[in-house]
Amino acid sequence: MEIYSTEEQQVDAIKQFWKDYGTSVVVGAVVGLGGLFGWNYYSDHQVAQAEAASESFQALSSQNTADAAMLAAADNFAKEHGQKGYQSLLELLVAKSAVEIGDLDKAQATLKNVIATNVDDSIVLIATMRLARVQAEQGQYATAITTLEQITDPASVAQRDELKGDFLVRQGETQKAKIAYQAAVENGGTMTSPTLQMKLDNLNKA
Repeated sequence: MEIYSTEEQQVDAIKQFWKDYGTSVVVGAVVGLGGLFGWNYYSDHQVAQAEAASESFQALSSQNTADAAMLAAADNFAKEHGQKGYQSLLELLVAKSAVEIGDLDKAQATLKNVIATNVDDSIVLIATMRLARVQAEQGQYATAITTLEQITDPASVAQRDELKGDFLVRQGETQKAKIAYQAAVENGGTMTSPTLQMKLDNLNKA
């Protein structure tokens, strides 16, 4: 199932941020709490946990295999570490791996959890797009389109509308698909999706 390159770039950027600054973010939060709880064992323990989570995250995220062992290792991360930012990123990887091995139910449940955790707007956006694709792959087109309607970020509406058009085409609803594609074009979708105009032109010719 297609995963847009723009989403992969977004995920890579977020992963790089947590790789570079994840430990610092947690340490900063601990420092902020220092006046309340004391900068002693608690802070040392939290810093150690953050560093361990960072190392574990980097090891897992560098794996490119989509197998049961990778899924199990990612699931265990939540039990061993309490860093929600890392966990949500790993759950995106789990969902992707689940799709690659054909476990769409696992992928859907994992993506819904990422959205519910709501740790970062960018991560939620990517998870929502991918959840809609998984639902469409399962034949749940109406549900997938409803999922897409949750996306209101102006920078993402073109991608949302193009994907909506794709689902409508698969349902045979070409007139509605034209409207969706046209909306995507009007919102600048051709800047990031070279095939968007082609999709609309093909429907108009048909």
